[in-house]
Amino acid sequence: MTTAEEVFTELRPLLFTVAYEMLGSAADAEDVVQDSWLRWAGVDRASVRDPRAYLVRVVTRQALNRLRTLRRRREEYVGPWLPEPVATTPDVAEDVELADSVSFAMLVVLETLTPLERAVFVLREVFGYGYDEIAAATDRSEDAVRKVASRARRHVEDRRPRGSGPDADHDAVSTRFFAAVSTGDVQGLMDVLAPDVVLLTDGGGIKKAALRPIEGAEKVTRFLASLVAAEPGSIEAEFLDVNGAKGALGIVAGELDVALSLRTEGGRVAEIFVVRNPEKLRRILEPTRLSRN
Repeated sequence: MTTAEEVFTELRPLLFTVAYEMLGSAADAEDVVQDSWLRWAGVDRASVRDPRAYLVRVVTRQALNRLRTLRRRREEYVGPWLPEPVATTPDVAEDVELADSVSFAMLVVLETLTPLERAVFVLREVFGYGYDEIAAATDRSEDAVRKVASRARRHVEDRRPRGSGPDADHDAVSTRFFAAVSTGDVQGLMDVLAPDVVLLTDGGGIKKAALRPIEGAEKVTRFLASLVAAEPGSIEAEFLDVNGAKGALGIVAGELDVALSLRTEGGRVAEIFVVRNPEKLRRILEPTRLSRN
């Protein structure tokens, strides 16, 4: 007979993924998973017919409560709020739907949903749960969940950038982009950026960052060139998978300073996500196991 710890350990990647997609914060997702373990360790397991369904319900309810609190804080956030980046294992990129669902582009769109809409959308569209299961997890009627799911789906489709799914040229485009940034190759940057590229930077009021989105290839190139010029010769790049796609870390004077993630489209960089808030970079060096199963 499997122990409570063995069951939880097997389901942990799934539980963390559910919490992370609902919250956009690895630190908060980890707290939710830990709280779920405490509840699981104390429950009468004989009364639990389906441990997976039970634990997903627990995680969903706790994540919903936490998300409502976080939304109030994020309304007062200095500058653009971006998700906390996570270093992902290669198998995440191989699961196209999972990689898309944890991408920065998608998580930024999910941030515009209400907490309930986000929970329903994630459970339905990402994890494929039935309406009856989602109703049990959110303490809503099945009919209400169907309506919320439809509304959330329309909302995401309206706000999701065209071509926000996986791009076959993403790795090649990313390699060109990071090479141009690290060497200060202005023309190389202009060549790889889409004319209407958008750059978002998250410093959290702690590190220097643009307080509004920067739009257009020329403005984005000038901004990136200024970052490199500010630390001449001291920036080192470390490449890794960030949120299911090729990304990079910027090391300045031996200290982790920035994490970058890209959305590419049609062989060009369409969006750039720059996270400098040190509170969001604490876990980035530790690969995170994500799973839909």
